[in-house]
Formats: sequence, C-alpha cells, structure tokens
Amino acid sequence: MISAIGKSKQRSLGPSPEKLSSDKRFKILETHMKRLQFRQDALIEVLHKAQELFGYLDDELLYYVAKSLKLPPGRVYGVATFYHFFTLRPKGVHICVVCMGTACYVKGADKILGALEESLGIKAGETTPDGQVSLLTARCIGACGIAPAVVYDGAVAARQTPVDAIKRVKGWMQHGA
Repeated sequence: MISAIGKSKQRSLGPSPEKLSSDKRFKILETHMKRLQFRQDALIEVLHKAQELFGYLDDELLYYVAKSLKLPPGRVYGVATFYHFFTLRPKGVHICVVCMGTACYVKGADKILGALEESLGIKAGETTPDGQVSLLTARCIGACGIAPAVVYDGAVAARQTPVDAIKRVKGWMQHGA
C-alpha cells in the first residue's frame, strides 16, 4: 500500500506531462531512444544525447531516461556519476580547467586552483552563483612541457601563475560575457 505522500513523490520524480509535451528536447530524446530500440545497453549513448540536448543531466532527466529504458534509477545515476564526461549541474558561461597532472602540480597548479577558489568563492567542480564561471580540474591535459597549464574556454594557456589565472577569470566576470 502506497501512502498519498509516496504517490506524490513518485509523480514528481520525472518531468511533468506538460513539460514532456511542450519541450521539444524530450521529443528529440524519445526519437533517439526509439532509434536505439530502447535498449538498456544503449544507456551511455542516450545519456550523451540527453546532455547534448539539455546541457546537463538533472535528477528529473535521469529519472526520465531510467523509466524510458526500464532501468533502475540508481543504475542510471551510477553511470552518469561514474563517467567524467557527464555533468549533473549546469555549466557556467565560461569554463576554467586547471590541470592537476604531476608536472603541473609540481610547478604550482595547486596554488593556482587555491587562488581561483578563493577569488571566485567556489570550489573545484562548482559554478559561480551568477552562472558565469565553472571551475574544474583535470587529471592531466597532456601539456606537461608548458606546465602549469590552465584551459580557458577550450584554449590552453602555458606557464600560468595564480595572478594570471585570476586576471583572466576576473576579466570574464567584469565583461559578463
């Protein structure tokens, strides 16, 4: 026997019927899953498509995928959190990635990261409250010869210092774009 509270929680897990019918992205995702014959082993492909369409994978979207593929929500969440490609929160307008590989770390990447965290008021893996900057780390970006390296919106910058990184990111914040 399910209580009234249990029923309301179950209904609120996935997107509302209105959202499903009005948001074209759900129709595109549904078509993609149909093309893959709603196969459970296509979960990663479906999650890639969902993130491409929505920008990130929130709980509502993960539940929708789980229900559509007839998978336990825990399994879908587990896959989404296991692979670094997937993100469960919206990313900022700008992305700053500090390489934490051995060469970068030895040459001060930890100090760069610490300075950015303090300056932005967020920790690695978070986005500023205004949605402008996401601060991320990478295990290694393969640019050891130019360590410490920081990637700003996809462009690798060589031999960065905490001052360089803060200046670059503060420039984003001041221009708002």
